[in-house]
Amino acid sequence: MSKNRELIIAPKVSRGELGKFLVEIEKEGIKTVNVDPSSMKGIKTKMVTVHTSQSANYVIVDRATKLKGKKVGMKFKVLSNADIERILQFSKTGLDFVIVEVKDWKIIPLENIIAKLHKLHTKIFAVANTPEEVRKMFSILEIGVDGVIFSTSSVNEVKEALVYLGTKNFELKPAKILEIKEVGNGERVCVDTASMLGRGEGMLIGSRSNFLFLVHNESVGSSFTSPRPFRVNAGAVHCYTLSSDGTTKYLSELETGSEVLVVDSHGKARRATVGRSKIESRPMLMIKAQVSGELGGIIAQNAETIRFVRPNGHLVSVTHLKKGDTVLVHAKPATGRHFGMEVDDEYIMEK
Repeated sequence: MSKNRELIIAPKVSRGELGKFLVEIEKEGIKTVNVDPSSMKGIKTKMVTVHTSQSANYVIVDRATKLKGKKVGMKFKVLSNADIERILQFSKTGLDFVIVEVKDWKIIPLENIIAKLHKLHTKIFAVANTPEEVRKMFSILEIGVDGVIFSTSSVNEVKEALVYLGTKNFELKPAKILEIKEVGNGERVCVDTASMLGRGEGMLIGSRSNFLFLVHNESVGSSFTSPRPFRVNAGAVHCYTLSSDGTTKYLSELETGSEVLVVDSHGKARRATVGRSKIESRPMLMIKAQVSGELGGIIAQNAETIRFVRPNGHLVSVTHLKKGDTVLVHAKPATGRHFGMEVDDEYIMEK
């Protein structure tokens, strides 16, 4: 059974910047912060705190004890197996959580701690300093730790780390198909990931950065093709897709080792590594759609294996798509972009 895992942020900002930072990360879904509750006075937030102060919701103590109405835990530095045994012994006394900080060896010690503590009710929080470390902590033994305390001053790094947690979501809306047109040959990008993609999962693709279609993976075969659940036949080379930090990439930029967002029909995102990107000339279709006053389009290969997702979760091939049909898209008001990054006040018109 999967854990209810959590990303805990330890803000690396000045006291004067703390209020704004907490507001921004709370908008991203952060519920817990590693900060002294006294420094949050006057800041409107529902986030709970982890700290040595007894005013915190999760209180870090020096020795096993009980505090009424509080979750109590201890912090450990792990340098040897003796430290792991020490964590186990203290956890058996009834600690609600342990905070584990590992140095050079990160994977093996945490694997051993998870293996020893997984039958206890003690939560394991690990310390991380980069989004990449967050990913490691959440993937160890395919179980991962219960939480990661991530030290950062960057909201974009918080967004990136949330993708590793699997709680990053994109709002998907039903868009009405306005036009379907054959546009001759073009170069399309077939993205083969190093992950197995499930029913309902695909990539967000579009000719405009603010209007992206959910293009389904090829886990559904046909009479003439075998299923390839690692593949998304994404679209033409000029199309955008979203990176985990909110920036966009052209499909033509993807290569072995690139990381892309995989999104399901409910908008839940996860990260996948590109194993191979194939650019080949194929007959193409131009498809235009509209939602909430926003217009968008995509140029995709004209083939039965390229499918969009309907609002009810059913799949529809681009070759069976009709004017007036609805498909899932991620759309929002247009902003300018500079090397893939949003620029709020820049005028832009994409057609």
